[in-house]
Amino acid sequence: MSAAGPSQGARPPQGGGRAAPSGGGSPSARAIAVACLGLALVACGGESHQDLRTWMAEQGKGAQGKLEPLPQIRPYDPFSYNAFDLPDPFKPRKIEPTKNSNRFAPDLARRREPLEAYPLEALSMVGTLARDRSVYALVRTPDRDIFQVRAGNFMGQNFGVVTGISDTEIKLKELVQDSAGDWSERSSALQLQQPEAATKGNRK
Repeated sequence: MSAAGPSQGARPPQGGGRAAPSGGGSPSARAIAVACLGLALVACGGESHQDLRTWMAEQGKGAQGKLEPLPQIRPYDPFSYNAFDLPDPFKPRKIEPTKNSNRFAPDLARRREPLEAYPLEALSMVGTLARDRSVYALVRTPDRDIFQVRAGNFMGQNFGVVTGISDTEIKLKELVQDSAGDWSERSSALQLQQPEAATKGNRK
C-alpha cells in the first residue's frame, strides 16, 4: 500500500528547513530596488530643470536687446587759410604801436610829482612868485596845501607838463590816449583864481 502524497495547499512542516528572511529577498533584488529608486530621483530632477528652462524661455521672449547703429565718422577736413594778405589769426604775433603813438607816449618809468595825484580841475592857481629870475606859480590842492611850480613840472592826472607861467594862468601840455591805444597831445590851462572879495564885488 503506497503512502499518500501531501495534498495541494498543505503548509510545510513547522521547523522543517529554514524560513525566508523577513527583511526580504536576495541581494540581486535589493540592487534592482536601489536602481529603480535612483532612476525615479533622476527623472524628478530632470523634470524640475525642464520647468526652469521653460520659464526662462518664456521670460526671455520680450527681453531681446537692440544695439544702436554706430555713429558715422566723417573724415577730417583740414582748414586752409588763403587770405595771405591779412594777418593770420592762428599765429602769435607781437602788436607794435604805430610811430605816431610812440612819439607822444608818456614815460611811465618817470617818478611822479605830488601834484599828479590830483585831477587838474581840482587844483587852483592862487598867485605867482618871482625868484632868481624864474617865475613860479602858487598852486593850492584840495587839501589846502600850497605848492610852487615852474616850467617843466608836472600837474594833473593826464601827464600834464607846465610849458609857461603868466600872471593869470598856467599853460600845460597833456597826453591823452584814445580807444585804439594811440597817444596824442592837447593844450590846457589853469586860470588864476580870483579873490573872493573881488568876486563878490563883481556880483554886486
